[in-house]
Formats: sequence, structure tokens, C-alpha cells
Amino acid sequence: MIIKNKKAFFDYSILEKYEAGIALKGSEVKSIRNGKASLKESYVRYQKGELFVVNMHVTPYALTSDAALEPQRSRKLLLHKAQIQKLLGNISQKGYTIVPLSLYFKKGKAKLEIAVCQGKRKHDKRQSIKKKEHQREMSRVLRRK
Repeated sequence: MIIKNKKAFFDYSILEKYEAGIALKGSEVKSIRNGKASLKESYVRYQKGELFVVNMHVTPYALTSDAALEPQRSRKLLLHKAQIQKLLGNISQKGYTIVPLSLYFKKGKAKLEIAVCQGKRKHDKRQSIKKKEHQREMSRVLRRK
């Protein structure tokens, strides 16, 4: 099961990707396995030597007694200190940020793919839309033949 942040690919130019573990509660893992999570409008923030993903929405699991968990709480990312320092060096430049791209399971562990990104300008977004429409039109033509 993969949950993607489609808006990140449209709004940002992706420069470098990283895979990070994520600290979750048991009921959150079950909810994510059911596809009840969203990365829309989420971002990564540095705080006291650690990275946290903020605004990642995980719907509370229906069959749990632990319903007190907040759906949009900050969740800690599990990275090595050297990786954190490298990420901080990248985002210290103006216009760069860290954005989550996808959430998936690897060998039973929840992983979050994050990326160092630079915001796209309006004309870059227009080019992305034109490219997408062109590919869609080409696939329609190929289906007709």
C-alpha cells in the first residue's frame, strides 16, 4: 500500500530523495495499512536535533480502544544524525524545503519517502500541466488505434 503526495510533485522540483522510518502507534499502523492516511499539505520540520512530519493526517482506527490519538499530530522521523545534518545543510539555502512524497511499508516497517525540494514558479507549473495533457492525449490516440 502506497500513499502518495501528488501535490508535492506538482508544486516542487525534487532535488534529493531520502527514506526515513516513522514513529507510529499501533493503531496508526493499522489505519495506514487500510489506506486511511493523507500526506496532503504535510511538511517536515526540524526541532531540537530531530525531524518531525507535521500535518500528516492518519484517521483513527475504528476498532481500537486508543481513540485519544490526534489525527494530525507531529510524528518523529527516524534518521541517522549524519543524514539529518546533510538535510539541514541542504535546506539552509533559500527556497529549499523538505516535503514528504510517499508513505509505504517495507519489510513490515512504515517508511516515509522525503525529499529536498525547491518551489516551482507559476510558469514551471504551466509547463507541467502542458506536459501532462500532451501525454494524456498521446495515450488516447494510441488506444484508438
